[in-house]
Amino acid sequence: MEKFLKVGQVTTTHGVHGEVKVFPLTNDAGRFLDLEYVTAEDPEKGTRLEIEKVRFFKNLVILKFKGIDMVEDAAKLRGKDLWIPRELGQELSDDEYYIVDLIGMQVFLEDGTQLGVLKDVLQTGANDVYVVTTPEHKDVLIPAIKDCIRSVDVEGMRMTVSLLKGMLE
Repeated sequence: MEKFLKVGQVTTTHGVHGEVKVFPLTNDAGRFLDLEYVTAEDPEKGTRLEIEKVRFFKNLVILKFKGIDMVEDAAKLRGKDLWIPRELGQELSDDEYYIVDLIGMQVFLEDGTQLGVLKDVLQTGANDVYVVTTPEHKDVLIPAIKDCIRSVDVEGMRMTVSLLKGMLE
């Protein structure tokens, strides 16, 4: 499991006082209100940025970091990923998972046959959809619903699924 979680990406500056617009990579943008800091770029060796102020605008989070007071300084953050240590991540319920923990997972059918590798998670609003690449390089889209997802073993990097009729056609 990853030690760090990506929570956002700086898109651009906001105003002239050092604020930045952040595209949140979390299902709850309000979680930025609870964070004291984020790390920019490299989660282990990057710059630690202490959060001074949090605001929201449309689908973006506007952050003001301590010590970044000029638009020129804020511009240096453009395009940088923002990370937090896993222990600062939100607590998940039993049937919730961090996407980073699912990517690369081996996916098997209920009879033990290997279907492929989970390569992406599409967030559609109603439910997530898992994109599984088969050995034949064909993508299979599996809705993340109880009828299809039978078990998930994050530690073992293994998922067992039941396919609905027509999913492999």
